[in-house]
Amino acid sequence: MKKILEGSRAIAETVNACLPAVISAYPITPQTHIVEELAQIKADGEGDFEYIRAESEFAAASIVQGASAAGVRTYTATCAQGLMLMTEVVFCIGGMRLPVVMTCANRAISGPINIWNDQQDAMTVRDSGWIMLYGEHNQEVCDLHILAFKIAEQLAIPVIVNLDGFILTHVVEPVEIESATKIKKYLPAFSPKEFLDVNNPVTFGAFATPAHYFEIRKELHDDLVASKEVIKEEMKKFGEIFDRELNLVEYSGDKDAETVIVAMGSVLGTIKETVAELKQSGQKVGILKVVALRPFPGEEIKKKLVKAKNIAVIDKSISLGAEGILASEMRRVLGSEQKITSFIMGLGGRDITKEMIKIVYKTAATTKESVVFVGK
Repeated sequence: MKKILEGSRAIAETVNACLPAVISAYPITPQTHIVEELAQIKADGEGDFEYIRAESEFAAASIVQGASAAGVRTYTATCAQGLMLMTEVVFCIGGMRLPVVMTCANRAISGPINIWNDQQDAMTVRDSGWIMLYGEHNQEVCDLHILAFKIAEQLAIPVIVNLDGFILTHVVEPVEIESATKIKKYLPAFSPKEFLDVNNPVTFGAFATPAHYFEIRKELHDDLVASKEVIKEEMKKFGEIFDRELNLVEYSGDKDAETVIVAMGSVLGTIKETVAELKQSGQKVGILKVVALRPFPGEEIKKKLVKAKNIAVIDKSISLGAEGILASEMRRVLGSEQKITSFIMGLGGRDITKEMIKIVYKTAATTKESVVFVGK
């Protein structure tokens, strides 16, 4: 059913249709509306999940960790300082291979205090052993949640679905909300291989000595790398059932463009509008949309950028003292054969305009700097 909904409500209805058993969260702007809507769904008798109000984000993460270990489908949501407070447990969930799904309504982190959108928060936990996906618009964000439950439970790897706070969480737009009946055709009931059971005792997160820790971490690394092929296959199956495409990377614009702009999240809407204007004036520009940060689709990106000479990577986050984080990933997989410039934009909710994207396009071919801040 297509509805006109606030992004947060659309996410809440989609999560509910995925039939989670336990939801726990703590409010923090701009994530709050998502869990408020889920609480309302539960109060209205429209959700058959246990909704546990936690006293902090640390507690919320701990609750879904325990619930997932007990063998049920779980969900939580947070952002910014809330995610920072969760960090210890987030690493434990990843290391324990628990298939928790989390929404992160991306927001700037302190200090100084800022509640507006950038993508710095989730970047701080990119090495925690979670799959990380980024949505461009609310339809894609909702679809990624359905996918997230499927791949998390299939691979025993947790998933963070990221969307730009306020820009998407609070916007009202048409979204196709899938029914629980249709989602069941794609997402079967959760059937864990191992879970806490007094009649069949198991251990999660046991003490690991140097004789074992190394191999455990390598196994998680290897499985995260290998998850890319599973995700691609599940994206294909998703398209067959729901008649909408999901891809790890998407290329649009001129196929022979020497300059290609790379980005994640809602800024792609502004980029696409700008490139359409540039095309009208005879400019050849390409756009590469990256959906997955972990696992990083390096080979897929290489194939899309064979003809590109100037790669302009727009980051709404930064590894302080280095460069944009997406740019670092691009540089790692592409090497030194192509010119890559890290453009830092939108920090702390600063608007990213079409005029600024045009500056990025013009600068990409001429600058000798590896990192360029565009903030006016």
